Amino acid sequence: MGLKVAFIGFGGVGQALAKLFKDQKVSLKDSYGLDPVVVAVSDVMKGSVYQPGGLDIEQLLKVVEDTGNVENYPDEPGIVKGWDSLETIKHSNADMIVEVTFTDVKTGQPAIDHIRTAFENKKSVVTTNKGPVALAYHELSSLAEKNGVFWGFEGTVMSGTPALRMPISTLAGNDIKEIKGILNGTTNYILTEMEKGKTYEDALEKAQELGYAEADPTSDVEGYDARYKAAILSSYLMNTPIPPQDIECKGISDMTVDKIEEAKENNKKWKLLARITKENGSVTATVKPELIDTENPLAGVSGATNAILYECDLSGPIMLTGAGAGLIETGYSLLIDIINFQRQSALTKI
Repeated sequence: MGLKVAFIGFGGVGQALAKLFKDQKVSLKDSYGLDPVVVAVSDVMKGSVYQPGGLDIEQLLKVVEDTGNVENYPDEPGIVKGWDSLETIKHSNADMIVEVTFTDVKTGQPAIDHIRTAFENKKSVVTTNKGPVALAYHELSSLAEKNGVFWGFEGTVMSGTPALRMPISTLAGNDIKEIKGILNGTTNYILTEMEKGKTYEDALEKAQELGYAEADPTSDVEGYDARYKAAILSSYLMNTPIPPQDIECKGISDMTVDKIEEAKENNKKWKLLARITKENGSVTATVKPELIDTENPLAGVSGATNAILYECDLSGPIMLTGAGAGLIETGYSLLIDIINFQRQSALTKI
């Protein structure tokens, strides 16, 4: 049997990954020796189902689409229904937990408890939840190491764009002095629209119509989303945990067309930047609107696109751009982590 996977949470992102498992089944096996078998789903709204021999992914997705409840999956020998998330983690035969629940980013719950329980039961985890990485990175990574399991969280900063793995793997040997980035697509879209003459209110309304901004856009426009991502970058790439609440944070809600126009006249642009800086052995982080020259590579990043710039001592500045959101992109970020887990597992068997 292949890699046994349990989904904790089965909303849009979880379903996107399940579809990737189904659609990419042959290429995953041929290219990476990866054969994911979904054995369980537990979702607070959609119920739970566990089949130790593996669920039929196509049938599972159809049941969710038609009824909204995985417990309507056909009964068959060995099937168990009704477990909560912790029971599923503890008692299923899954090797890999995909943790994609709706989690309060301020507390990291319930994702922190799910991840901690998985590690204590010697099960690996991939997640796109920012809270556990921003708030409990060192505790959870130590627990994963102690239990010999894998923890992947590539999608927490720039979704399917490898903002975390790329610097660790391909920029190895560099000392990264500073990381600065446009880490929130909603605010970048709003600022881009304001450059075209829209007011802040009109640009925000358009972002909401397009699904870039939530009905309550506070987390995006006040910079809180980017602040959690800055905390993750500081912990993971700078090896320095900074509590999110200790990161200076200012959003764009008081940005005006006049400020945008004045910047244009001076060949500058406003961007909401997360900045993590290492200097004299200490690391500091900020999130705030900054005026940057139009020649700055980050100035050319428009719309809902994200970008991150690594200032390296040997290779010089390296910039990475890509989508920072989207169901397929975020599902793909989980797949990146699972493929890397598979590669590591293969290496340890050699």
